[in-house]
Amino acid sequence: MDASAWDDRYRSADRLWSAEPNLFVVDRLGGAQPGVGLDLAAGDGRNSIFLADRGWSMTAVDFSEVAVQLGRSLTSDVRFEVSDVTAYEPNQAFDLVLFAYLHLPTSDMAALVDRSLSWLKPGGELFMIGHDKLNIDEGHGGPQVPEVLWDVEETLTWLDGTTVLEAVRVRRPVETDQGRVYALDTLVRVQA
Repeated sequence: MDASAWDDRYRSADRLWSAEPNLFVVDRLGGAQPGVGLDLAAGDGRNSIFLADRGWSMTAVDFSEVAVQLGRSLTSDVRFEVSDVTAYEPNQAFDLVLFAYLHLPTSDMAALVDRSLSWLKPGGELFMIGHDKLNIDEGHGGPQVPEVLWDVEETLTWLDGTTVLEAVRVRRPVETDQGRVYALDTLVRVQA
């Protein structure tokens, strides 16, 4: 999907996603010592806004101009940038780089993860949460294209030279008209 298609999706609803941050971001990072963070493919910035409210200095990057405009309308506490994350080059180092539901073909994702590790300060954290490959058959929602979905073991192969803090498949509750169901996600956290 290109930027114009995402612009159309963001125009199609008042909110494309929940206003609430991802529950794993809340659980794992909500009490973390604030620092300087980068949220890649941030959409309207719900995770960045949550972290900024806790003292983080956040930059949220997305290639959808509409999503970025929405984020800017929600807060002035996050620096929003319009950019394709596959070509993005920051001009500073970060204590946290966050990937939340960024799904690219494996080679593109591995290259971006590799580049993002160089953006971390020593001891900085790369936090990755995304739809797991098993989600297609055993979970709910998300992309139905295996080539862009994550797997814990495969994701770890992109992270040589880091200290693994957490690498697990997690269940995420999703409320639907038929009641609560669960999505399966890959959660990987590493330290530079």
